[in-house]
Amino acid sequence: MSYTKQQRGNVLMSVKNISSAILGVGVDDTTIDLFESQYPVPTGVSYNSYVILDEKTAILDTVDNRATEPWLANLTEALAGRKPDYLVVSHMEPDHGANIARLAALYPEMQVVGNAKTFLYMDQFFGADAVAKERRVVVKDGESLSLGTHTLTFVLAPMVHWPEVMVSYESSEKVLFSADGFGRFGAVARFDENADWASEARRYYLNIVGKYGPQVQALLKKAAALDIATICPLHGPVLTGDLSKYLNYYDMWSSYRAEEPEKILVASASIHGHTRAAAHTLADKLRAKGAKVVEIDLTRVDVSYAVTEAFRCGKTVLACATYDGFLFPPMENLLAHLKTKAFQSRTIALMENGTWAPMAAKLMRAELEGMKNITVCDTVVTLRSASNPAAEAQMDALAEELLAK
Repeated sequence: MSYTKQQRGNVLMSVKNISSAILGVGVDDTTIDLFESQYPVPTGVSYNSYVILDEKTAILDTVDNRATEPWLANLTEALAGRKPDYLVVSHMEPDHGANIARLAALYPEMQVVGNAKTFLYMDQFFGADAVAKERRVVVKDGESLSLGTHTLTFVLAPMVHWPEVMVSYESSEKVLFSADGFGRFGAVARFDENADWASEARRYYLNIVGKYGPQVQALLKKAAALDIATICPLHGPVLTGDLSKYLNYYDMWSSYRAEEPEKILVASASIHGHTRAAAHTLADKLRAKGAKVVEIDLTRVDVSYAVTEAFRCGKTVLACATYDGFLFPPMENLLAHLKTKAFQSRTIALMENGTWAPMAAKLMRAELEGMKNITVCDTVVTLRSASNPAAEAQMDALAEELLAK
């Protein structure tokens, strides 16, 4: 794979030769702070787009409005004077579909390929006149489009993670254009090929796609019938070589299985620090018994990281102060996110604090009852303002119970 790169402002441009006929024309956004206006992306994000050069020329997806001009420059370089015959739209979310109408106006003879729901959402975003009816190629699951020596076969992947999503398989080079599947936070130029792909791919998947495990499982079954040598996602690096590790991760994540069943997350939401200190004491007790523990202060760490660790670990301790008779909001936020993302099949332990009326354990248990296959430890640690010998005795009992499960 070869690259040509140039810098425009704070957006890194790169045209990648994935093969002699398939080019990556995506853009790295290194100034964005929050993806989807909520997920921190300290190393940026990429908006990937691809071109296939053959007897017919196809563009696969556009990019976010934040990256329009550098993407168009990449596209002009890749097309080298050609006019595209097709734009294939795999996903209508604005970080990929924002420039559909603009591209359609630039190339009025270009046809736009999508499924029925693609065009429904296209009309909602851009109006019915942006892409005239006669320019639309509506495809169904399993249908193909010949470009010459390259052929794209379309596989519908509803709710991975929008209803209209479809992936495309190019059979001659064995390339899967996977839409948001196998995506990753982080600018591609900042990704070391020897680095841990899974770290930010895990956070990306669990927070964005995580709710839709059964739908991802259905797509994995379809993908298993394909001979895939390369995966081209809409975010993150192109994947080559031994693809089994990426497929295995997706199978695990979409099955809601813990990557590390014996690892314990201790997540605390503390107002003045006493609940946090007690949670740390419990974490140390667990470590002393040989447990692998990760601690997260929910008042200081973005909830997306806590969600990721909760799914990664087989067991979680939730330590929360009572606040105005309810849960301290950082814990309430974590539980809301976990419920939204279909958190399930884990063991949970509870720690609460309240100077005059501790309610957190009862309230956390009520939230957990709405989740699937959650086992809550019988032992509860209750603090009255700060830890004391009685609370530490409860911690010892809880540690024994949690490690026995």
